[in-house]
Amino acid sequence: MSADAASVAARGPVIAQGVDDEPMAPNQRHPQARIGALIAVLCAAYTLFHLVVMVLYPLETWAYRMIHVCGGLVIGFLTYSAMTQDDEPHEATRRGPLELALLAVAALGIGYGFVIVAYAWAAWWLAGEAMPPAFGFRTYGMALAIGTVAAIVAGWRYSPRDRGRIYPADVLLCFASVAVLGYILFVVGALRMRAGTGMAQPGDFWAALTGVVLILELTRRLTGLALVIIVGVFIGYSFLGPWLPGFLNHRGYTPTRFFTYIFTDQGVLGDPIAVSSTYIILFIVFAAFLQASKVGDYFVNFAFACAGQARGGPAKVAVFASGLMGMINGTSAGNVVSTGSLTIPLMKKVGYSPKSSAAIEATASSGGQILPPIMGAGAFIMAEVTGIPYTDIVIAAIIPALLYFVSVYFMVDLQALKLDMKGLPRSELPRFGTLVRQVYLFLPIVILIYTLFAGYSVIRAGAMGMASAAVVSWLTPHKMGPRQIFRALEMGAKMSIQLVAVCAAAGVIVGVIALTGVGARFSSLLLTIADQNQYLAMFFAMCISIILGMGMPTTAAYAVAAAVVAPGLIQLGVPVLVAHFFVFYYAVMSAITPPVALAAYAGAALSGSDPMKTSVEAFKLGLAAFIVPFMFFGSHELLMQGQVLDIIHATLTALLGMFLLSAGVIGYYFGPASAVVRIVLIGAALSMITVGLLSDIVGLLTAGLLFLWQRKVVASSTLAHGSE
Repeated sequence: MSADAASVAARGPVIAQGVDDEPMAPNQRHPQARIGALIAVLCAAYTLFHLVVMVLYPLETWAYRMIHVCGGLVIGFLTYSAMTQDDEPHEATRRGPLELALLAVAALGIGYGFVIVAYAWAAWWLAGEAMPPAFGFRTYGMALAIGTVAAIVAGWRYSPRDRGRIYPADVLLCFASVAVLGYILFVVGALRMRAGTGMAQPGDFWAALTGVVLILELTRRLTGLALVIIVGVFIGYSFLGPWLPGFLNHRGYTPTRFFTYIFTDQGVLGDPIAVSSTYIILFIVFAAFLQASKVGDYFVNFAFACAGQARGGPAKVAVFASGLMGMINGTSAGNVVSTGSLTIPLMKKVGYSPKSSAAIEATASSGGQILPPIMGAGAFIMAEVTGIPYTDIVIAAIIPALLYFVSVYFMVDLQALKLDMKGLPRSELPRFGTLVRQVYLFLPIVILIYTLFAGYSVIRAGAMGMASAAVVSWLTPHKMGPRQIFRALEMGAKMSIQLVAVCAAAGVIVGVIALTGVGARFSSLLLTIADQNQYLAMFFAMCISIILGMGMPTTAAYAVAAAVVAPGLIQLGVPVLVAHFFVFYYAVMSAITPPVALAAYAGAALSGSDPMKTSVEAFKLGLAAFIVPFMFFGSHELLMQGQVLDIIHATLTALLGMFLLSAGVIGYYFGPASAVVRIVLIGAALSMITVGLLSDIVGLLTAGLLFLWQRKVVASSTLAHGSE
C-alpha cells in the first residue's frame, strides 16, 4: 500500500482542498518573475502598514484613509486589467498612432502633475518651504486629469490580453493615484476648512475630480458597470437638481464645490472607507491567515463528516460551510465562486438539479453576510454609522440569522425528502473521528468571539485571532513560517482591493446624499406614506433597499441604504437598531433577488444553469430573509430586546413558522403537498410569525389539522365541519 493510500485509509478521503482559495477574476493579471515579486511586496507592505497603524502607531485620520485609498488604487491598477485576460501568451503588437498619441498625452499630463506634487514635497522636506510656487498648483490639476482620462481610454481600447503583462497606461494610473494622494496630504490642513465651500481652490477641484475618476475606473474593473452607473446617476443628480420635480429638487452645485466636498470625510473618506480601512481589512487579513493555514479546508471537511451522509448531504454542507466562509470573506458572489466550486458538483452528484444546486449555494453564501459575529463586515459598518456597540449588534443578529439558516436547512431537507435523495457514501467522506481530534482548528474563531465579548477592542480581538491562526497552524502539516505569513499578507491585500474600491464608490453616493439633503426629503416621503399605513411605508423602504443594493457588493449596498432609507424609518419611530437591521437584511438579500442577483448568477455560471431561473430559485429558498425583517419590526424580542420569556416565546413560534414556510415553498409536509395545502401552510407560517397568542393558536391549529390531513386521519368533510 502506498503512503497516500495508507493516509486515506487512516483518516478517510479529503474532500475539500484549497476550497477557500481566491479564484482568478477574468481580468486579473498574474505577472511572473520580478514584476510579480514587486507586486507581492507592495501588497504585503500595504497590509502590514494597516496592521502597524491599527495596533501600534495610530496615524492622523485623513492621512490614513487617503493612504488606504491610494494604496488600493495602485495595487488594483497593477493587478486588474481594463480588459478580459487569458492564459495564452500573446506576441507584442506594434502600437498604432492613436494608441501612441493617447499614451503620450497620458504620460505628459500625469507626469507633469506628478512632478509638480513631488517638487512641492521635496521643497518642504529639503528646504522647509511650506508653500510651493503658486503657478505649479494652479496648473498641475488640469494636466493630471486630462492625462488620467487618456490613460483610462487607452486601457479600454488597447490593453493586452496576456495575464503576464502590465499595460503602460495602468502604470501611469498608479502615478496619477500617488499624485492625488500627494496633493491632498500636502494641503490637508487648509483643505479641511475650504472643501465644499466657495474658498476651494482649483487645485483642490482637479485633485478631487481625478480621484473620483480613478475610483470609478477601478470599481468598474472589479465589480462591473452596475455600481459605476449608480454612482454616475447620483453625481448627475447633484447637478440636475434645479430641474427635477418634487422631493428630488434642490438648488444645484458648482463642480468645484461638489467634488471638493465629495473628497472629504463626508464622502469618499467617510464612514464606508473608515470601516474599510480598519475592520474590513483586518478581518479580510484574518480570513487570509485562515486560508494560508488551511483552516478553511478543515471547516468544509468537518461539515462533510457531520452531514455528508444525510439525505441531500452536500446541500446541508453548503448551508453550513458556505455560511461560515461567507461570514468571514464579506462578499456573497465571491464566496459562491470559491466554496461553490466544491459544493455545487457534489450537490448535482446526489440528485439536485443544476438550478437548485446553484441556488442553494447562493442562498447560503448570502446568508453568511448576516451571520454573527463578523457578518461580512456589516456589523462593523452598522456600529460605525449608528454608534451602537458592536457587541450589542452581534447579539441582536443571533436570532434572525438562526431563523434564516434554519429555514434554508428545512427547505434543503424537505426537498431531499420530496425527491428521495441520498447522501454521499461514508467511504467517500472524511472520517469524523479523525477530524474531531483536530477540533482545535476552530480555536481562531473561538478566540475571536471570546475576546470580542470579553471587552477587547475589535481591532485587538482581530489581531489576536490572526495570531492564533498562525499558532494553530503549527499543529498541522501546514505550518505558517515567514514565507506563509508573507503570503497571507499578500493575499489579504489582494482580497481587500475590491472592498476598498466599493467603499470609496459608496462614499461618493453617501456624500451626494449628505450634500443634497435627499435623504431627509426621502424620510418626509416615508412619513407621508406612513400616515396611510405604516406597513406600506416599510414595504416601500424594503423595495428601495433592494433596488439600491442590486448589482452592488454587500458593503456598498448597506452603506447606501443606511444613508437613504434608515433615517426615514427612524423618523417613523422605528428604533435605530431595528431600522438599520431592516435595511441591512434587504441590502444583503439583493444578491439573490431577481432580476440582478449577483450571487445567484455566480452560482449559475458554475452549475451551467439558467441565471434568471437560478435567481428565482434562490429567492424562493431565501424567502425567510424577506420576511424576518418584518418579524423583528413587529416583535423586537427577535433582536434580543425584552424579557427572556418573551424572547423564548417569539423565537420558538418563529422557528415553527419557518418550518411551515419551508414546507409550503417546497411542497412537502409529511408527504407531497397539493397547491391548496401549500397556500394554507404559508398562511399558517405567516400567522406563527406574527407574535401574539391568538395568531399562534391559529397557526398551531392549522398546522395540526394539515398534519392530520396529510396523514389521511381526517377528510375534507371533517375540516369543513370544523370550520363552521
